[in-house]
Amino acid sequence: MKISETGLKLIKFFEGFCPKPYKCPAGIPTIGYGATFYLDGRKVKMTDKAITEADATILLAKMVTQFEDQVNSFLTAKLNQNQYDALISLSYNIGWNALRKSTLIKLINSNANSEIIELAWMKWVHGGGRKLPGLVRRRKAEIELYFKGKKTLEQLANDIMNLPRYNDDEIYL
Repeated sequence: MKISETGLKLIKFFEGFCPKPYKCPAGIPTIGYGATFYLDGRKVKMTDKAITEADATILLAKMVTQFEDQVNSFLTAKLNQNQYDALISLSYNIGWNALRKSTLIKLINSNANSEIIELAWMKWVHGGGRKLPGLVRRRKAEIELYFKGKKTLEQLANDIMNLPRYNDDEIYL
């Protein structure tokens, strides 16, 4: 399977675009739409020069392909497009190796429609040793897409924007 435009928009929405390297809440140098490494395998460094939004979009699309390949290698369940998009968004955020080793993927592979998946999904809301409101919002949006999938991305975005906002969740450059 491949991610849809909706899945890419979901990732872009939550990652946000930043042209210059910054440290994410977990303290990892990041650039563009949440990229922690470049296509050649180099890790992002705080001293790297800025990139354009067009370059960040290309980087995201190519990186997502790597995530798809990895997730497809251990995903045995038959998912619909919304479920797959949500799973790739999660994987992009937590890393495919973390997903591969998780209880969550075992649950999905055993019964992709089990309601217990939501509980396992919501365990992925910590960064840098603390619970982050932004990750809570992201996980809720991913779960909404995974299970219901009937709302448009715009409706999901509206729902998310109406959730409480916390200052420790925002990045200031």
